[in-house]
Amino acid sequence: MNEKTNKAGATSGQNVPKSHKSKFRHKSQQEQTAASKLRMEKRGEKLEKAKEKLAKQKPPKPPGPVRRVAGTVGGGVHGYVHGKIFEVEQDNVGTEGAHRSELVGESALRHGKRFVQKKIREHPAKAVRKAESRHIKATADYHYRMAAQEHPEMQGNALSRLIQKQKIKRQYAKQAREAAKQGAKAAEKTAVTTEKLAARAVGFIKRHPVGVLLFVAVFLLLVIMQSCMSSLATLGNGTAGAVGASTYPAEDADLLGAEAAYCALEAELQNYLDTYESTHDYDEYHYDLDEIQHDPYVLLSIISAWHEGEWTLAEVQDTLQMLFDRQYILTEDVVVEVRYRTETRTDSEGNDYDVEVPYNYYICTVTLSNENLSHLPVYIMGEEQLSRYALYMATLGNRPDLFPGSDYVGKYTGDPVEHEVPEEYLTDEAFSALLTEAEKYIGYPYVWGGSSPSTSFDCSGYLSWVLNQCGWNVGRLGAQGLYNYCTPTSSPQPGDLVFFVGTYDTPGVSHCGLYVGDGWMLHCGDPISYANLNSSYWQSHFYAYGRLP
Repeated sequence: MNEKTNKAGATSGQNVPKSHKSKFRHKSQQEQTAASKLRMEKRGEKLEKAKEKLAKQKPPKPPGPVRRVAGTVGGGVHGYVHGKIFEVEQDNVGTEGAHRSELVGESALRHGKRFVQKKIREHPAKAVRKAESRHIKATADYHYRMAAQEHPEMQGNALSRLIQKQKIKRQYAKQAREAAKQGAKAAEKTAVTTEKLAARAVGFIKRHPVGVLLFVAVFLLLVIMQSCMSSLATLGNGTAGAVGASTYPAEDADLLGAEAAYCALEAELQNYLDTYESTHDYDEYHYDLDEIQHDPYVLLSIISAWHEGEWTLAEVQDTLQMLFDRQYILTEDVVVEVRYRTETRTDSEGNDYDVEVPYNYYICTVTLSNENLSHLPVYIMGEEQLSRYALYMATLGNRPDLFPGSDYVGKYTGDPVEHEVPEEYLTDEAFSALLTEAEKYIGYPYVWGGSSPSTSFDCSGYLSWVLNQCGWNVGRLGAQGLYNYCTPTSSPQPGDLVFFVGTYDTPGVSHCGLYVGDGWMLHCGDPISYANLNSSYWQSHFYAYGRLP
């Protein structure tokens, strides 16, 4: 556990000092947890009341014969009357205008009636769903605070807090889905509870059309005002979140402009390579070119972390050029060979003869190396900047909508793969400790060179951290170093490490993970998650299992 994590532990209790910025005493972690528990209990009580109210609603009886006959008769009379008016209105403009107004009024009444009925039908189930959502949110918050007291490292940095809260929310998502199913069933059960009431109201509506129209108008106004207030509250919450460290601090025009400017640099480079032979004059060409591409979210996360605050496109032009120059390394090597060609010459007596004439033969080798934009942060940033970069990558700057067509978005927005490790494997204390530590960081983003919770991890940094927390002292090893640390084995057991080659362009072992049994591993992918080793990808790159000393 690093020093930063230790400093973020819980306060001791009651004597909490006042902040120099505030005259109010800050609540201790225990007080915040108690308040969260109270909030959870109160929302639980509201949920139960809403469920009781929903349960008391009984479906109405179907219309009796009298109502059905009355409806039929009323419909017949209504049609007959309007038919007669249609006959008259052809000769009377005033009658036609009045009739049209009446039809419009009746249409408004019908729509108003249906709207009221719909709101009445949906209200109980909607209230239950809202109460369930608020209760689940409060429960998740309480369990997070309880877990934070037991594991102070969860409070060590912003990234840890964000990931742990997301993890707990995912745990309660299943409850929410189940609650939604139950709510849907209840809503279906009570879908017709107001039919009888609505039928009784029809007569009143016909007798007092103006009054009812005024009532409907007022009701609609209240609904609209309520919706606006709800939207404003949501907007306020979103704005508060946007101020947080996980949101890109630039305007959309600048974010998209930075991406476009970087793509323009790449397009210029591509055009230079495409027209290389027409703009150069060598005898022979050889090419070794990496693909020109980058992850737009990596680019924006680097820029946002690098500039430490709101930025504009004009302010980051130099940064874009610096990143481009470090990502793409273009070399043009020209080798000159002395070669000979046969030339025919004529002597003074008119006789022809052949001679070997030397000349320079130019061979050009063009090499383009794409160093991968995501590999740069660890080399250009300090720990604090790297932590901000990891936070942006964990949330995509809270802007996954910026590049919906990008191939990169899917790997970030999907939930981490889940896997249940059998209980019998956990009887091994060493493996149980490894798994407990490793699972703390599920959902953390992949950060090249990262080796701590504050900066997030790459594959070897992740395993090095877990091992160091569980009694091993490996320091910071790479994937090849971890393989050398282990003893190869052909009969893997939970707690062994698993190694791969060729997952990216590097010699030796390129990736590693913690084997958890039954053909599964827990590893730092993007994000940290479980993975099935029986997939074609991992099978094609598998190298060996290794047993820890």
